[in-house]
Amino acid sequence: MSQRWITPALAALLLNAGAAAHSTERLLQPSPPSSRQGLPGRTQRPLCPSLQRAVEASIGPSTAPWSVSVLDERGQLLADINGWLPRIPASNQKLISSAFALDRLGPDFRLETQLLRHGDGSLEIVGEGDPDLSIAEIQRFAMVALGRGGSQSPKTTAGPLQLMLREEPRQRWWPSDWPADDRSYAYGAPITRLALTSNALHMAVMDPARRLERVLSTTVSQQGGRLRLVKVNPEQREAALAQAKAEEPVVIHRELSAPMHGLLSLANTESHNFTAEVLMREAADNWDVAEASLANTRWLQAQGIPTQGLRIRDGSGLSRGNRVTSRTLSTLLWRMAQHPYGAHYQASMAIAGRRGTLWRFQRGSALTGQFWGKTGTLRGVSSLSGILKTSHGPRYVSMIANGAYAPRGVMAQVLLAVQRISQCPSWNAAGRRHVGHG
Repeated sequence: MSQRWITPALAALLLNAGAAAHSTERLLQPSPPSSRQGLPGRTQRPLCPSLQRAVEASIGPSTAPWSVSVLDERGQLLADINGWLPRIPASNQKLISSAFALDRLGPDFRLETQLLRHGDGSLEIVGEGDPDLSIAEIQRFAMVALGRGGSQSPKTTAGPLQLMLREEPRQRWWPSDWPADDRSYAYGAPITRLALTSNALHMAVMDPARRLERVLSTTVSQQGGRLRLVKVNPEQREAALAQAKAEEPVVIHRELSAPMHGLLSLANTESHNFTAEVLMREAADNWDVAEASLANTRWLQAQGIPTQGLRIRDGSGLSRGNRVTSRTLSTLLWRMAQHPYGAHYQASMAIAGRRGTLWRFQRGSALTGQFWGKTGTLRGVSSLSGILKTSHGPRYVSMIANGAYAPRGVMAQVLLAVQRISQCPSWNAAGRRHVGHG
């Protein structure tokens, strides 16, 4: 897509940038802000009174349910309403987890599902939560395992093929505060390492391990064999292998996920909860959601992004325990625009009137094709944050409504106001505000 504010040098860097999966080398970080690019502080007042008035007029007299923050290309706060009030963000939470994952893992990262052969001849399937892991791919694992003979010795060829499955314990399949009703739907499916079709059909697959066992067993039996599956806890398995000082296993088969840009698009364009959860866990290198959430929080703090009132409970935003401010989200969007992988981040978002969860939003209006963003919806919650292209550069906008009436129409009016007042009348020709304006 065309992005006029991305420099040729940055574009070249993006084309040549690569990051090996799970590389221990520190990935490139955003450059520190210069003197003209100060992060918005809590006491900073909006710099564009005319835009502030227009945003207030769009929202109307009842501003209590709303948080809105608008930053310019230098990170300066142009307009703000309740920007420091933490609110439930719904799926705008994915902007946080996906930025964390892109920075930590890089644009070339792919999730891997592997069949390992250990030194003792035992076979084990390990995975990283590929959301598109298919039945055909699992069948290939079974066929390869049969061809290798599993852990059978020549004297026991009549016995079953034994396979270990490294999988998270059931208590980690869902964040603890996900509502029980949501867990039965596809959007609330369990988060596991070995997840056929994201553990969802028309509804959630409530016992993904049993479904996986059925596919493997059927494939093996069709070849005249028998299968014995042993589920192992990932942490306990790693500890046991370390204690035994076992030699590195041999990867005898692997299946790869879509590359990072595809995973990010699943999370941000299509708002796929499972993918966002996996990305946060993989970025943290920890499948305990509480530990992964803490790692995500610390990452935000390391970027210099304001985190007052921030509370991360999951990677997708389905948890109603999440809290974030519109200033946090707008600043994150601005900081990621400076990141070496910033173009990947923006490209992962829905586009107004064009694609994803925004394909119907303001279709045919001045916003069509000009706003890249992430939607969010829960009962009583609506959010929309993203990057608005204007004639005077990008604007980083975050809007969160908790308990507002007809919020989507209001959000459209706010964006149109930001687009219309892209240059504040109080600024001079150089784009700086006159002395005395607050």
